[in-house]
Amino acid sequence: MNTITVADGTQIFYKDWGSGQPIVFHHGWPLSSDDWDAQMLFFVAQGYRVIAHDRRGHGRSTQTSSGNDMDTYAADVSELVKYLDLKNAVHIGHSTGGGEVARYVAKYGKDRVAKAVLIGAVPPIMLKTEANPGGLPMEVFDGFRSALAANRAQFFLDVASGPFYGFNLPDAEISQGVINNWWRQGMMGGSQAHYDCIKAFSETDFTADLTNIDVPTLIMHGDGDQIVPIENTALLASKLVKKTTLKIYKGFPHGMCTTHPDVINADLLAFIQE
Repeated sequence: MNTITVADGTQIFYKDWGSGQPIVFHHGWPLSSDDWDAQMLFFVAQGYRVIAHDRRGHGRSTQTSSGNDMDTYAADVSELVKYLDLKNAVHIGHSTGGGEVARYVAKYGKDRVAKAVLIGAVPPIMLKTEANPGGLPMEVFDGFRSALAANRAQFFLDVASGPFYGFNLPDAEISQGVINNWWRQGMMGGSQAHYDCIKAFSETDFTADLTNIDVPTLIMHGDGDQIVPIENTALLASKLVKKTTLKIYKGFPHGMCTTHPDVINADLLAFIQE
C-alpha cells in the first residue's frame, strides 16, 4: 500500500493513479478514499492524475487517538502534497472533506492549487452559535456521539440506509451495495478518531478560510441534503469565497457523488476545463 509517515508518526494511506493535471479528492466522515471510486475512475480515464487519501483515523490510515482536528487534517494533506510534489492541482472535498479543502487551500495552497470544489460541504460552520443562529444545535452532534459510542456498527448502518443517500424518502431507489459499501468504509476506521471528528466537522469555523481562498471555487450542494443542510452551509459559503460559482441540485441527497455520478462528474469536468 502507498503510505507516507507525517510529522507525528501517523501513516497516511493514499491512492495515486494516472498522469496529467492532478486532482486531489478529500472524503467525508466517517469514510475513506474509496468513496471517490466513481470520480477517480472517470477522471483517470479523462487523462488526469487522481489522488485520494484516507484521513488519519479513517480507512487504512493509522487509527489515531490524537490530531483528529481540522488543523492537523490540513497539515497532513500539505505533507502529502509536498511529498508527491503536486502543483496546479484541483482539490475536491465532500462534506467534512470540504472543510479540509477550505482549511488546506487557505493555509497551504499558495502556488500549488489551481481550483477548489466544495461538495455538500460543512463550511462555514455547522453548529448553532450566537454568531451563527441558523446552525444545528449541539444536541444533534451530541446525539451522533452517543449513538457512535453505544453501537457504532448500528449507527453507521442507520445513516447509510437512511438520510445520507436519501434512502429514507418515498420512492427512493435503494441500493444495498451502496449501503454495504458505506458501512464497510466506516467500520474500517477507528472509533476514537470518528468520535473526535464529529467535533471537527461541526464546531470548526471556516469563515476566515473561505474569505482567504483566492482561486476559482465551485460549490455544489443538493437541496435535498439531510446531513448538511444547504441553507446554513453552501448558501452562506458562496457569499464568502471571492471567485465562486454555486450550483444547486434539486432533490439531490448528501451522497450525490455516488447516487448521481454522471451529473456530478460532468459538472466537475466542465469546471476544471474552464
